[in-house]
Amino acid sequence: MSASGSQAAPAQPRRPAVVLVSGGLDSATCLAIAKAEGYACHALSFAYGQRHEAELVAAARVATMLGAVAHRVMHIDLAIFGGSALTDRGIAVPEAATTGIPVTYVPARNTVFLSFALAWSEVLGAHDIFIGVNAVDYSGYPDCRPAFVAAFEHMANLATRAGVEDAERLRIRAPLISLSKAEIIRRGEALGVDYSLTVSCYQADADGRACGRCDSCRLRRAGFAAARMPDPTRYR
Repeated sequence: MSASGSQAAPAQPRRPAVVLVSGGLDSATCLAIAKAEGYACHALSFAYGQRHEAELVAAARVATMLGAVAHRVMHIDLAIFGGSALTDRGIAVPEAATTGIPVTYVPARNTVFLSFALAWSEVLGAHDIFIGVNAVDYSGYPDCRPAFVAAFEHMANLATRAGVEDAERLRIRAPLISLSKAEIIRRGEALGVDYSLTVSCYQADADGRACGRCDSCRLRRAGFAAARMPDPTRYR
């Protein structure tokens, strides 16, 4: 009790949010931002038939490191459709710069991921879904653009009970969308993200060691160089 004999007001529960966590650099930073904003973070990862399964191990490390209140892995199989170097082992991951939409684009991946996140958010009573997409240092993916994020948010508020009945709108939060890779890294460093626990490589080995040659590795390495910070990535 206080000196006047009155009890202190109980702490308000943290608002829930769903955060997509892949195990990579961007999603780890996104989770750290959501936590810093005071959300109770429910991390959601996907085993979707990707060749770089080491990222799921990294996602679990990241969720633990950053204090997610829950971490779930959704098992779906986008590999049955193929069409991407990340899900079809018959398509090589490019190791040279390309133009246009690269073969590492997984058809409709972020649309699928956000749809599952939206379903969980309704169950949790969460109005915020965080996704670490980036439109500056990105690899040409159409589902990483602001227009896509805005369109999905509009759809979410039309297609769900929460969007129709709740007084508060559903929000798709993309805090990294306009940041460079160096800015993302500096932001995460300030929030205590240990990037040595993350895996970004499109063809990381079973131990999470990066190839150092794919597009994701090049962007990551250039980001640390531009941020003037040592690169903690383990390369094979």
